Amino acid sequence: MRNLELKARLPSMARGEQIAQSLGAEARGDLHQIDTYFITPRGRLKLRQINHAAGELIFYDRPEATATRWSDYFVAPAPDCAALRDVLARAYGERVTVEKTRRLYIYRGTRIHLDDVARLGVFIEFEVPVPGDSDADAATARAIMAELMAAYGLRDGDAVRASYGELLGGAGL
Repeated sequence: MRNLELKARLPSMARGEQIAQSLGAEARGDLHQIDTYFITPRGRLKLRQINHAAGELIFYDRPEATATRWSDYFVAPAPDCAALRDVLARAYGERVTVEKTRRLYIYRGTRIHLDDVARLGVFIEFEVPVPGDSDADAATARAIMAELMAAYGLRDGDAVRASYGELLGGAGL
């Protein structure tokens, strides 16, 4: 699967919610997430536990050089996060763990994440899905991203070009 993504610091969760609601985005609730990143030779591999229960194993690869980034990702369900974390840590080694509360909104198929990340603060992430490989699909994703950036008053220079794991000191992610 493929997304067009952007991450930026957010002055407050309340302001992020106000803008999402003014856009007519659908509130999907709060998620408590614990992401454990593992050492890999390329890309990023993380186990995400959601609401202290099951979760998902996510591999993704994306460049961090630009404000909006194309991300290729693959997801597998993880019904027993504790056991899978133990196996992956033994096989690959853990790089860093990130804990956050995520308020999720959906706007035109796009995931708007309002994240309160432990030890880092409040961020916003946009994940615009790209259903195919056509130029039209990419153009639609870029148009939605531009609309959201304008609504939130974000410019390319506001983008955080690193994963939360990297911001917490997980070098080599």
